[in-house]
Amino acid sequence: MFSFAKPARYLALGVALAISMPAASVFTRPAYAASVAAVVNGSAITTGDVAKRAALLRLQRTKGNVNKIALDQLIDDVLKRGEILRLGVSVSTDDVEMAFQRFAAGNNLPPQKMAQILDQAGVTAAHFKSYMAVQMSWPRAVAARYGAGGTKATQELVERMTQRGEKPKTNEYVLQQVIFVVPQSKRGSLLGKRKSEAEAARKKYPGCDQGKVFAATMHDVSIRNLGRILEPQLPENWSKSVINTKQGGTTPPQVTEKGVEFLAVCSLRVVSDDQAAEAVFQAEDLKNSANAEEDPNSVAYLKELRAKAQIIKK
Repeated sequence: MFSFAKPARYLALGVALAISMPAASVFTRPAYAASVAAVVNGSAITTGDVAKRAALLRLQRTKGNVNKIALDQLIDDVLKRGEILRLGVSVSTDDVEMAFQRFAAGNNLPPQKMAQILDQAGVTAAHFKSYMAVQMSWPRAVAARYGAGGTKATQELVERMTQRGEKPKTNEYVLQQVIFVVPQSKRGSLLGKRKSEAEAARKKYPGCDQGKVFAATMHDVSIRNLGRILEPQLPENWSKSVINTKQGGTTPPQVTEKGVEFLAVCSLRVVSDDQAAEAVFQAEDLKNSANAEEDPNSVAYLKELRAKAQIIKK
């Protein structure tokens, strides 16, 4: 049985490791040949959109009038999306793609098969990814609005550190990303081979200083220096493996939308400064608001947006 629960567990804290498109592109939607069901602040919601969301609700075994619930959800999505883009807190396209891959893996399916199932169910993979993008980004908007996002004022940091009794400590990593590129058109035939190549390469990796020279000896392997990243800012899909990797080591390979990747931990140190404190507090706040749909701040925020919005149902 497939699990189509809301993907809040895919929240990614902090920066993405591989952003190839502007974050706003997550919310780009194709036009569908359908009539208009509602207009929210000038943005049209089509009957096609409603049908796709209703199909998703049926997969989630939602009870009640799914068409009405679908339209209400889509109205909320438009309002949330507007705030997410206004605040600049959107997750990236890569974040959503990786979350979709994890969702498919959680159902023991390759992403292509999951996309096919969604298409056949009338949801479409594109609509589901748009849904995921809002679900993943909205807690950031809530956190930013109610004090958990952005740069914290010095006074607030001091107050929270005083309450804790000490300045928080966290690990700071310098990471290097190694990508064994697999073109989309060749994923079916090359992915297994590239996984084996990546696994063999990580065991012989000479270190970050020689990473680019090492990669040059292999076909279609790229290196990206990710710089310094604090532990609370590690993306969810890499966090555990990075934390479990010693300095100078490499993480187990992961399949991504680019191909197969692993990370090298160039250096590792414990830091305790204002930046570290801010990162720790922000991670704690975001974790506390992960279930933003039931968060009182989220409910109040959305109610306020609805009160100010121009919503016309056809």
